[in-house]
Amino acid sequence: MRTRVKAAMFATGLALTATGVLVTPATSAPQQVVHVAPNGDDTHDGTSEAQAVRTLPRAQQLVRELIPGMTGDVSVSLAGGTYALSAPLQLTAADSGTNGHRVVWTAAPGARPVVSGGIPITGWKVADSGKNIWSAPVPATLRTRQLYVNGARVPRATGTLPVTLTRITGGYTTSSAAMDNWRNPKDIDFVYTGGLGAWTQPRCPVSSISPTTIKMAQPCWDNSTKRVMRTDDSGRTVELVGRQAITELPTAVENAYELLSAGEWYLDNAAHTVFYVPKPDEDITKETVTAPALETLVSGIGTASAPVHDITFSGLQFSYATWNFPSTPEGFSEIQANYTLTGTHGFDQQGLCQFVDSGKCPYGNWTKEPGNVSFAYDKNISFTRDAFVHLGAAGLDLGTGSQNDLVQGSVFTDISGNGLELGGVDLTLPTAAAQHTSGNRLLDNHVFATSVEYAGGIGMDLGYTEHTTVSHNQIDHTPYSGISIGWGGWPDKVKIKAEPNYSNNNTLSNNLIFDHMQLLADGAGIYTNGNTGPTMAGGEKITGNVIHDQKGAGKAVYTDNGAGNITITGNGLYNADLAWGSKHTDYTLNKGTYDPLDIENNYWENGSADYNQKAVVIKNNHAITDAGGIPASIRANAGLEAAYADVLGWTPAG
Repeated sequence: MRTRVKAAMFATGLALTATGVLVTPATSAPQQVVHVAPNGDDTHDGTSEAQAVRTLPRAQQLVRELIPGMTGDVSVSLAGGTYALSAPLQLTAADSGTNGHRVVWTAAPGARPVVSGGIPITGWKVADSGKNIWSAPVPATLRTRQLYVNGARVPRATGTLPVTLTRITGGYTTSSAAMDNWRNPKDIDFVYTGGLGAWTQPRCPVSSISPTTIKMAQPCWDNSTKRVMRTDDSGRTVELVGRQAITELPTAVENAYELLSAGEWYLDNAAHTVFYVPKPDEDITKETVTAPALETLVSGIGTASAPVHDITFSGLQFSYATWNFPSTPEGFSEIQANYTLTGTHGFDQQGLCQFVDSGKCPYGNWTKEPGNVSFAYDKNISFTRDAFVHLGAAGLDLGTGSQNDLVQGSVFTDISGNGLELGGVDLTLPTAAAQHTSGNRLLDNHVFATSVEYAGGIGMDLGYTEHTTVSHNQIDHTPYSGISIGWGGWPDKVKIKAEPNYSNNNTLSNNLIFDHMQLLADGAGIYTNGNTGPTMAGGEKITGNVIHDQKGAGKAVYTDNGAGNITITGNGLYNADLAWGSKHTDYTLNKGTYDPLDIENNYWENGSADYNQKAVVIKNNHAITDAGGIPASIRANAGLEAAYADVLGWTPAG
């Protein structure tokens, strides 16, 4: 294992290189370059630095004019600085490379451009001198869940309630009327760490307070308190995924003006005003304050017949986007991996398919967290040496129908939810080849300090995919699992096989994962769920990974519900509760595991004894006491390859 940056959570920073720049690799000379600069002019033609245009939509317009006659790559060269978007940059098939060439959106040599959805917050004045609360006006249209001071995320107002809560139907009663006059109750979130399973952190908004009754927002509350229990042929009831109802009391309360303290903020949507309590020795009038205003920065949503294709993004930083859906009455009723129940019948219909009357198919089709940069039905999209930082949803989502994409040498950090998402769970057995998520590569990326708002998120979350390679990544300092792959395995709780799906031939190799599961539990460095392939030969391969210093209870490699046809070999696993574990067919009655697994030649602490029963083979593994027991070749090969070692020294450009 190479020497690694000891990355603490994002606020503490990194051990850095001299410049912190992600070096953009050299490419062949393009046919034509469209120059863009923050001080450019959209009346220019973009043919030289002196004729640079100012905005990305103007550059997009110029590129579209060049695409029909492409005889080489067309490059959009972004000078250093911030490109503030007033609307998402939406790419379609019309923005794609043609004639075997690519459209390349790239940083100019030595430049560090930032694609931003943020707006500056200025005009600060004292609002309450006794409590040192300052305020600033914001546009009437601004809705956001994040605020940044000098590029650092600051928490929303949070604290303890001045009352005792008692759970009732639809919400709570309070021990006094102390909250009756709190401003804008609908802005308040109740947060439940571990609330719907040890791997979840659901949250529901308040609907009203009057005077000693708190009503919670619907449908979030029903979706979090009325979940269907599954019944088997013996009449035994079993939980669906996690608890039937949310835990009794919130573990935190967020976004209440009355809870403001130093270093926290609150947005009053009705008054179009943001409030902030400066930290000691902080002069908010002299700081750079940014509020994310957009929910999407860049999207490329094609169709099965007209995919977005042959586009590269290189050396760009994508920053300052939000996601406001959890602020609606839908809230964030989490199932797993930031998937949620939504809609008025989410709790008794969504994704339940054959298990309940009126159940919606396919099984497990719960609501996916969106990406602030998002693609679907696309081909040959590349993100190389980019950065996804200061984001309020998932960082990058390569959704259903993403094919032959590459994400390499990129950084994912300070992201509210999942770092990177690949595939979806909405199509289990698609009939059209264009609907498959296939042939994608996630290589040499550094994912750290993600899921900072929705802690049940994953560093890299993969749904149904095929022929996927996830290799040589470093994932560290996450509140839950490092990598999750697969879906739909939970029917095995009642002796029903996992949901059939098209996943096959996926490989997770040579990744370095550590200091994960810092807040939640029942996860893993690498977590798998559901069918991974039709046979052992065509199933999932987990090999050459080094996973260590897992903080929460779980397994270093976890083959959870319905996960079978997996080969786990040549991994180094230490400083975790268990090196490997599984939960399979009817495990609630301790009837064992029948999903095929081959687990050989690993180096582990707290591993399993040799075993060859019930379709599981465990043999030739090696007991170790520390990292020194792992062969040097495995340790040296885990994590970023030498050509991308500089990625560990990245720092944000803004």
